[in-house]
Amino acid sequence: MSGGPLAPAGLGFELLAQDGAARLGRLTLPHGSVDTPAFMPVGTYGTVKAMTPEELEGLGAQIVLGNTFHLMLRPGAEIVGLHRDGLHGFMGWNRPILTDSGGFQVFSLAALRRIDEDGVSFRSPVDGAQVRMRPEDAMDVQRVLASDIAMAFDDCTAYPATAQQARESMQRSMRWAMRSYDHYYRSAAGAPGHLFGIVQGGMFEDLRLESIEALLQREFAGYAIGGLAVGESEQQRLRMLEVVTPRLPVLRPRYLMGVGYPHDIVAAVARGVDMFDCVMPTRHARNGHLFTSAGIINIRNAVHQRDTGPIDPACGCSTCRRFSRAYLRHLDHCNEVLGLRLATLHNLHFYLDQMRQIRAAIAAGRFAQFAAGILGLPRRPGTPVA
Repeated sequence: MSGGPLAPAGLGFELLAQDGAARLGRLTLPHGSVDTPAFMPVGTYGTVKAMTPEELEGLGAQIVLGNTFHLMLRPGAEIVGLHRDGLHGFMGWNRPILTDSGGFQVFSLAALRRIDEDGVSFRSPVDGAQVRMRPEDAMDVQRVLASDIAMAFDDCTAYPATAQQARESMQRSMRWAMRSYDHYYRSAAGAPGHLFGIVQGGMFEDLRLESIEALLQREFAGYAIGGLAVGESEQQRLRMLEVVTPRLPVLRPRYLMGVGYPHDIVAAVARGVDMFDCVMPTRHARNGHLFTSAGIINIRNAVHQRDTGPIDPACGCSTCRRFSRAYLRHLDHCNEVLGLRLATLHNLHFYLDQMRQIRAAIAAGRFAQFAAGILGLPRRPGTPVA
């Protein structure tokens, strides 16, 4: 195997098996190891909504995602930094954490932000205060959070974008990536974790390849693929993955940011992606949309009112073992907090169990058959099957 410079000291990424382009691996981080392909539950404010750390561990979560942008605004890096081990101590999670850089959140504030070469100025969505964020600021916050994996600060390219717009955005991201790297690793004493670079370039193959070449100027610990799941078609997203992943260093983890539905994850694994995050399982749970082996159901529909069966007979989560669809619908109808918790637990179990099945299929050399089964399920986004 080959590809790029050696991983920074302290980070280990081992490829254990490969089935086609699908990769089975193990990532070793300061707070433990992560089996890949991996899904990271999203803990925006230092909590995966409705879940305790013990429940996440029970579900098999090995790594969670924290949000640099939101934690910087509330409660502030200084407050988190008062706790031993940073964000780990603050949220009571002793396993690995990845923190995003805040670039995507700044991107989503299009009406409130101003971008220049040095960084971004924006109005805080919390209190309207003027905030300045540069690559160096994003690195300083992430060092205080003490995450195992930090992300370079980037300019997420909008969709649609012209070739010129995408080029300017990508090249700015690459300049910011160099500044992020140099600032994150500035201390001779080292950094609390490891920094990933982010490939940008919109829907333009040549720009994606130029982005990769720029990132290879530094020894990033891993590579994220950004600027996808922002409105493009599934076909466009998969085409970009087919362009990008074969050209990334083999012995580095590959992270597709913000994706997605279960079938999106399977399709990306088939193209060589190792890591994923998405708010979908928790957000869908809060809206009554539950993932099952037959597709998504909407527990709020009247058809479930008298249904004494579980959400999914094929699911082994504690929600499905103990409670009926009728009970879940009743809790949702009455706005009971327990309903949100049970639905969230089920959806996260569904995602994490799918990752276990993916890893087992790769190890057994039958990933193609497994993927065909998942990709053949009803899967129109947002359209429940019942």
